[in-house]
Amino acid sequence: MKGDGPMEEKKSIGQELIAGFAELASALESGDDLGNKFTCYRMELDLRPHTYTPKMVRETRGLLGASQRVFARFLGVSVKTVSEWEQGVATPKPIACRFMDEIRRHPKHYVKRLTESAKLKNRRKRV
Repeated sequence: MKGDGPMEEKKSIGQELIAGFAELASALESGDDLGNKFTCYRMELDLRPHTYTPKMVRETRGLLGASQRVFARFLGVSVKTVSEWEQGVATPKPIACRFMDEIRRHPKHYVKRLTESAKLKNRRKRV
């Protein structure tokens, strides 16, 4: 930070932001090349999904500790579809692969979500 000498007060974050935006506004108005005046970054997301093999589908389902039926419901596909993926008869569509990528990145989160989504069905009283 400029002016960090012992006699100068440090600017607050708010003051630094205002000064930075004022500098940006001035550069925009004057037509300066922003790339030469400021440090600029360009970010791109690489969200291409993995290609899922039958083994990877089973492993992903295993991370959740889910049956094919529960896994299918969680992904929004049929049980037959999950079965076909796991047998290698069909391959998951990219959107399903993206969801499975997220499950593999954060399995604890999705186990929690699955648990929160579970509802007790047909509770019977013990006699």
